[in-house]
Amino acid sequence: MRKVLATLLAGGMALAVAGAALAQEPPAVQAASGAEKERLTKLIEGAKKEGALSYWDTIIQPETNDKLAAAFKKRYGLPNSFRVNYTLSVTTGLITRIEQEANASKVTIDVAAIASPTWVLEMIKAGHIAKYASPEYQYYQKAFDSGLGRKDYFAFNGAYMFVPMWSEDRLKFAGKSYKDVLGAVPPGRMSIGDAVRSATYLTTFYGQRKVLGEDFFREMAKLKPPLVLRSEQHAARLVNGEDLLAYSGMPTRAYQYNQKGAKLRFLIPEEGVVIMPQSMFIMEKAPHPNAARLWVDFILSEEGQNIIVQGEALMSGRSGFKSPLPEYAPPIDSLKPIPIDWESLSTAQFKKIREEWVGIFNP
Repeated sequence: MRKVLATLLAGGMALAVAGAALAQEPPAVQAASGAEKERLTKLIEGAKKEGALSYWDTIIQPETNDKLAAAFKKRYGLPNSFRVNYTLSVTTGLITRIEQEANASKVTIDVAAIASPTWVLEMIKAGHIAKYASPEYQYYQKAFDSGLGRKDYFAFNGAYMFVPMWSEDRLKFAGKSYKDVLGAVPPGRMSIGDAVRSATYLTTFYGQRKVLGEDFFREMAKLKPPLVLRSEQHAARLVNGEDLLAYSGMPTRAYQYNQKGAKLRFLIPEEGVVIMPQSMFIMEKAPHPNAARLWVDFILSEEGQNIIVQGEALMSGRSGFKSPLPEYAPPIDSLKPIPIDWESLSTAQFKKIREEWVGIFNP
């Protein structure tokens, strides 16, 4: 009898020890097994020693990043002292910063996301972007097949589009086409994204020009539209009445402002939309490579995508993902995309496109 009790007690203690050990493992490790469990454990230990991560983005707002950072640290069991150093930038500013750091071999950025696949592909060719086979990439194969990323190098953390937007308490607009904005409001009351200072506005202009023609934009230029840089500014100018239409409006900002009581609406034109994928990548000489790999894994995971979509109303490229905000962030498959051949474009070509835009809007 004593032997039986001793055996039971020993077994119970072993189970308790095993349970305690499991409880100490972070959620990501608990959910993994085999080689993946070992891989994650090594990355987590490395990230703890690194103590920080530098992440740059051109869309995600600081409030959303705070939620991402908190969930990220919880998922991987990182200490409260671990820092996610976040910087929100404009596209041209981020491109310039990364090129300067890469060329000087003084890289401070670990991970960045920017909706300029052509530029990212050129950076890969130059050897400045790290090769990383994230296990989450298996859920982005359809996006890779569509040219919206490159397996083992980058996927997009969210996609967005620029479309006509207005405040329904100031304007009754029932257009179906981009062309319906012409004459919808008085001159000077419809903003447009400044393509000189933004690679994403420039790419959108390039795509829309193929279906709308140059004459459409020349007619728009006659209306003297204010040139606005950030998407947040387009929305704010509609809310305060400074503008009545934003040609380069963004559903993301409509969602965020409407949560605060605004009445912004937007049009998905019948001609289609240019889908801008926020291409996320790791720098080849990232100072915190372990944390960088974990960050990419997390952002592309279902948990990370839910936080991003709920906070930013960006469209997810993850297969099987159900958008929690289908009105503002519809499934990409439900849209009519204006095709962009990112592989065939180059920064030299974009320079010519920029000169054309300047010739139209800044004669």
